[in-house]
Amino acid sequence: MAQIRGIIFDIDGTLVDSNDAHAHAWQQAMAENGYDVSFDRVRPLIGMGGDKVLPEVLGIQKDSEPGSQIDQRRGQLFKERYLPHLRAFPGAMALLRHLHNQDFMLAIATSAKPDEMNSLLHIIDPHASDLFTQEVSSKEATQSKPDPDVVQVALKRTQCPPGQALMIGDTAYDIKAAARSGIKTIAFRCGGWSDHDLQDAIAIYDGPTDLLAHYDQSPLAQKG
Repeated sequence: MAQIRGIIFDIDGTLVDSNDAHAHAWQQAMAENGYDVSFDRVRPLIGMGGDKVLPEVLGIQKDSEPGSQIDQRRGQLFKERYLPHLRAFPGAMALLRHLHNQDFMLAIATSAKPDEMNSLLHIIDPHASDLFTQEVSSKEATQSKPDPDVVQVALKRTQCPPGQALMIGDTAYDIKAAARSGIKTIAFRCGGWSDHDLQDAIAIYDGPTDLLAHYDQSPLAQKG
């Protein structure tokens, strides 16, 4: 494996315990607009953006009138009802600081909207954003994960060759988006996905604390 210089992070379900909240917000926004969809139907789709969730669940496009209404309401619900109660996973900031101190270039590649991304970073720590050289949100990508758009933008901005970068995420969508960008993934179980779902990752850990505890045996320890 080539020496790793850059690490591209997902946020939701990887650094912040927010996947269930996103699913509830989607479910409630759909219900308010006349669509009876179960939580269990939506939950496995978290990690993708509205451009994928709405066609998959309701067969409508995000930029259609009903799609736009649902997506906007989902954002309101998430921000007002759920965001104030979210917490970072244990060890999230400690892991970021450790990697930053190891001179990795850190970047964010998320399907979240810019304001949500900024709020989630602040939940990790008020200074978490300072540790990232690039932060790429859904606004800067035509398609959300598992399409590679956000990961490719992050790679381009960091000027890190794919062979010298790794993704850290919690869903199969992260792994697929990274693979389509030519990079491998370290996966976290904390987002709720099974080891079978994450089997294409090069390593799987429970979450930030677990990776930090086993850092010396991880793929990241090969740096330098």
